Amino acid sequence: MKIAVICDVLGKENNGTTIAACNLIRSIKAKGHTVRVVCPDVSRSGEEGFYIVPRYNFGVFNGYLEKNGVVPAKVDEAILEEAVRDVDVIHVMVPFSLGKAAAIYAHTHGIPLTAGFHCQAENVTSHIFMKNVAPVNRLTYRILYKRLYQYCDCIHYPSEFIRRTFEGVVGKTNAYVISNGVNRAFSPRPPRRPTGLGGTYKILFTGRYSPEKSHPVLIDAVALSRHKGEIQLVFAGSGPKKDALVKQAKRRGIRMPVFAFYDRETLIDVLNDADLYVHPAEIEIEAIACLEAIACGKVPLIADSPRSATRYFALSDKNLFTCNDPHDLARKIDFWLDHPKEREACSKQYLGYSKQFDFDLCMDRMEQMLCDAVEMHRHEAR
Repeated sequence: MKIAVICDVLGKENNGTTIAACNLIRSIKAKGHTVRVVCPDVSRSGEEGFYIVPRYNFGVFNGYLEKNGVVPAKVDEAILEEAVRDVDVIHVMVPFSLGKAAAIYAHTHGIPLTAGFHCQAENVTSHIFMKNVAPVNRLTYRILYKRLYQYCDCIHYPSEFIRRTFEGVVGKTNAYVISNGVNRAFSPRPPRRPTGLGGTYKILFTGRYSPEKSHPVLIDAVALSRHKGEIQLVFAGSGPKKDALVKQAKRRGIRMPVFAFYDRETLIDVLNDADLYVHPAEIEIEAIACLEAIACGKVPLIADSPRSATRYFALSDKNLFTCNDPHDLARKIDFWLDHPKEREACSKQYLGYSKQFDFDLCMDRMEQMLCDAVEMHRHEAR
């Protein structure tokens, strides 16, 4: 098949949507399909199969958006049409301007259309300080439906949680609940502690430095822990809130966290070096980062936020803590650090649990979704 993948945001693999897009592109290419990618990533210029459109210019806000890895594409109708005019199916990653234009083109030209649901309402409303205003979030979902998802033959939801959330607002859709998948490279290895890290215990969180990821809760919890002076936090990621987190760590008197964006191979070593993985995010569609940690045999501590799918990865109450409650998180951290045998037993449970998120299996299901969309159109034509 000839498949067009429409990426309003694509660049450095430092955020979940970009990682999901790059993984999908690599996978369907490896399966023998012809893939055309429409995106604003100028570093891909001249690369076969990539069609580069301009970026929006937000002036003084460009730097903030770049730190978040989300400088979106500006529609160029000629480039878009060149990429999609004779494809078998179009897949849209996010419901921004380029995705909307591709959806309308697919609808008017009878091209099968699928789309991923990688943008939670709160990912939008948090930037206007309204992430906790329920009517605004519901309105955002209705707008996303009108912009893109009403035109789709199939919708890819990375978790059952986000399917239920979206359909609770807009009604039933032709849903495919498929994890973005965890690469088999994420697996247990002997610890290789990076040089320069102090502390007896290493606690890791992988996530963009942005408000919805709730890094401050983890900093406060470490400050409240009985093991405060022994804990080295590692924040794997990047983002605009780094300076604020540095100031908070100094104010709370904990060891300065390590702030670093790691390539995949180094991240796997850093994961295997950790004693505990904590995921305090309040808003999350799936959290592949947590699944990657689980696949490396790490015991997770997860916020029980009702707006996060990650809480469903908890195998017991001991793997959950009360969202935005550093006191409860500190108690749970101390429990796991004080009970290494229980931690080891829980690790073995999670290694078995993680197999259902095998990347190759998930990509097979994504390919099947694309094929189903094409077949639906052929059936309608007949």
